[in-house]
Amino acid sequence: MNLPTYRRIVWSSALYDLLVTLPFATPWTAALATGQLAGLHRAFGLGGAAPPEFGPLHLVFVSFFGTIVVLWSVLRLRDPQRLYGLADALGRVAFSSWMVFGLVHGETRLVFVFLVPEIAWGLVQLVGWRASWRDAHR
Repeated sequence: MNLPTYRRIVWSSALYDLLVTLPFATPWTAALATGQLAGLHRAFGLGGAAPPEFGPLHLVFVSFFGTIVVLWSVLRLRDPQRLYGLADALGRVAFSSWMVFGLVHGETRLVFVFLVPEIAWGLVQLVGWRASWRDAHR
């Protein structure tokens, strides 16, 4: 895979992250987003534990993570380097692991909505990184 193609993959994964994570970047928007997720869980009877009502401290921590992922997304949108694609893919492995941990411990199946794309983007970036590395070292 040539470098421009891989950079488009890194850029696209950053755009996905920005769109999905932006609602969690402030306590006020995170309160709305987590409320919507709880509503989806109820509406579709997804099983597992219902999402809890988030208090101010929960929203602060959600917003810490939302903010850092938004900043990481902007960095990758502005400069979709191969190294950033690899780092992002490894981060997705970790995030996916934490989601599986939650599912194993009875959390809402709504987590699958985030887990499936997380695994997909991680695989695409890992496979693309390897292919672009081989292409660069031929």
